[in-house]
Amino acid sequence: MIFFNGDDKMEWNLLFFLNCVLFGVGLAMDAFSVSMANGLNEPDMKKNRMCLIAGVFCGFQIIMPLAGWVCVHTIATVFEAFQRFIPWIALALLLFIGGKMLLEGIRYKDGDGEKPAVGFGALIVQGIATSIDALSVGFTIAGYPFSGALVESLIIGVVTFAICIGGLLIGRRFGTKLAGKASILGGVILIAIGLEIFLTGVL
Repeated sequence: MIFFNGDDKMEWNLLFFLNCVLFGVGLAMDAFSVSMANGLNEPDMKKNRMCLIAGVFCGFQIIMPLAGWVCVHTIATVFEAFQRFIPWIALALLLFIGGKMLLEGIRYKDGDGEKPAVGFGALIVQGIATSIDALSVGFTIAGYPFSGALVESLIIGVVTFAICIGGLLIGRRFGTKLAGKASILGGVILIAIGLEIFLTGVL
């Protein structure tokens, strides 16, 4: 990791950009898994909806590190105390959305009705749940000037967008093959991600 002294002097080199990309890949893994679950749930998903879903995850991955950076430079003590609740929040949000998708998959698995798509509200919850840990990135980039923090956050967002599109494509392809069981699998994936974030954060 590259650290800066906070005097607004920053060297824009290849190592910095490579670091940003790798950071983005690491942070995007949960969003990738959730995107794959969404693709499983909607095997006939159109390109504009794929861009919307990936765009929501991208947006939150940009906002969260910047929010963390601002918190470190303003209310660091409060923000540090809040960090302990991040795994619990992510777990609650993903258990709620995953459980809802799981129940809907069971309800519609026999073709009794049209399988509902993930609504915009649920998508926002997914975006928050998969990016809330990125608030902690604010500590990591606290030594950057705001311009450096902004560039890193934007690169993380772009990487997240590309990775989520890949997850949606994979999920959509397998969703077609799995038919009615896709929503059930998608729900299980979301619940598993919630548990993984929680256990990683607590342990």
